Amino acid sequence: MVDYDELADDDLATLLKNGEEAAFEEIYSRYWDKLFYMAHKIVKSSEIAEEITQDTFMLLWVKRETLTIVSLKQYLAAMLRYEVYRYLAKSKREVAFEKELREQMSVSVSIEKDIENKLLLEIITTVTNKLSEKCRLVFQYNKLQDRSLTDICEELQISPKTAEAHLTKALKIVRASLNGSMHFILQLALMTQF
Repeated sequence: MVDYDELADDDLATLLKNGEEAAFEEIYSRYWDKLFYMAHKIVKSSEIAEEITQDTFMLLWVKRETLTIVSLKQYLAAMLRYEVYRYLAKSKREVAFEKELREQMSVSVSIEKDIENKLLLEIITTVTNKLSEKCRLVFQYNKLQDRSLTDICEELQISPKTAEAHLTKALKIVRASLNGSMHFILQLALMTQF
């Protein structure tokens, strides 16, 4: 019976190439900790380092028949470095993809908000166009153009009490109209999400 832990790396590499599972198990037990430590130094995560180390050994077994190994220790270290680089490249692509996805979602939400705001403004405009001229102007100047009631009173040559009365009347009518329209806007918003 062969005592695999007594064999040199070169002998283990030869036996591995011939498909000797016990040789692979010896290589695994001999180098697993070292490769794990090397991977952990780079990725700083035990879970990821373990995954990379396992992938390295899996690749070693899968490609055993085609490998030309001069120094097992150096070969394993090179395989591990390749797996680390592959992992880092994949992570970088995933981070870039997630960032792009977040940006697209943000643009989509922004477009939806713009559509909702335009619909709301359209509904308000339609409702306020049915008001008397001074009532409509007081509402539009104050609420849509953000002008003060004092400025509006001077421009329209009306008293502050009249301006407040027009604004109160307009707000009541707009609110009443929006209560019915909000159901429509909410349904439209829900439809655009799917």
